[in-house]
Amino acid sequence: MTVAVPRRLWLIGCGNMGGAMLSRWIESGMVRGDAVDVVNRRDRDLPGGVRQARALPDGPPPDAVMLAMKPQQLDEIVAAYGERIRQAPVLISILAGVEEATLAERFPGPAIIRAMPNLPVALGKGVVALYADGAPQSARDGAAALMAPLGLVEWTRDEAMFGAVGTLEGCGPAFLFRFIDALAKAGEALGMPADQAARLALATVDGAASMASASDATPAILADRVASPGGSTRQGLNVLDRDDALIRLMTETLEAAERRGREMAAAAKR
Repeated sequence: MTVAVPRRLWLIGCGNMGGAMLSRWIESGMVRGDAVDVVNRRDRDLPGGVRQARALPDGPPPDAVMLAMKPQQLDEIVAAYGERIRQAPVLISILAGVEEATLAERFPGPAIIRAMPNLPVALGKGVVALYADGAPQSARDGAAALMAPLGLVEWTRDEAMFGAVGTLEGCGPAFLFRFIDALAKAGEALGMPADQAARLALATVDGAASMASASDATPAILADRVASPGGSTRQGLNVLDRDDALIRLMTETLEAAERRGREMAAAAKR
C-alpha cells in the first residue's frame, strides 16, 4: 500500500526544534525547500528555497500544517490563522503539554497528530514520539513516514503516557549534555586541563552510546562488563549505585520536567 507522505508543508513557528526537523527533512530529500512556507515573528536562517513571512501564503492549504511555536502562543495563532489551518487535512503539533482535545477544539477538521521530537533529529539520530487518537490510519502512516528520516519513531497509545515518553526523549538530551559537562568538570577536579577533560568526556559518552546501540546487552549489563571485581570502575559504580542514587536523581529530574508539562497542558485548556 502506498503511503501518502505530506510533502507540502506550512510551519507555524520554526525555532530550534522546528528548524532541526526542517533541515533534516530537506537534507534527506523527504521535503523540498520550495514546498515549505514558514510563519515566523522574525526571519531565521533556514534551508535554501524555504519561504518565510509574517503571515500564511495565499492559495490552497498544504498537505500538513505543523505547529512549532511556543505553546503559550496557541490562542494567538488560532485568532490569526485558525480558519486557514482548519482547511488542512493534517495538523501536526510539537507543542509540549498541549493535548489532542485542546487542539481539536481550536482546530476542528484536520486529522491531529501530536509529535515530540528531540534535537538530535537534526542529524537523523533523534527520537520522535507520536500520539493520535482520532486520526485515520492514513494520516498516522503519513506522519510516521514523514518523521522516519529524523531517527527512531515510536507511537504511544496513551496520551497520559505520551507526556512521560516526551519527557524522557524530549528533555533527555539536555540532561545528557549536563552529564557530559559534569563528567568533564569531575576530570578537571582530578587535575586535567579543562579542554582535555571536555574532549575526553564527550568522546567517551559518544563511544559508549554507540556501543550500547550496537550491543544486544542492556546498558546495565555493559556497565558490569566494564567493571572488574574490586577494580577502579567498580569502586566508582558503587558510588552511583549506593541507595540507587543515580536512579533516584534521574527519577526526580524526569518527574520535575513531566510535572511542568502537565502544568502547561492545564494552562492551554483555559
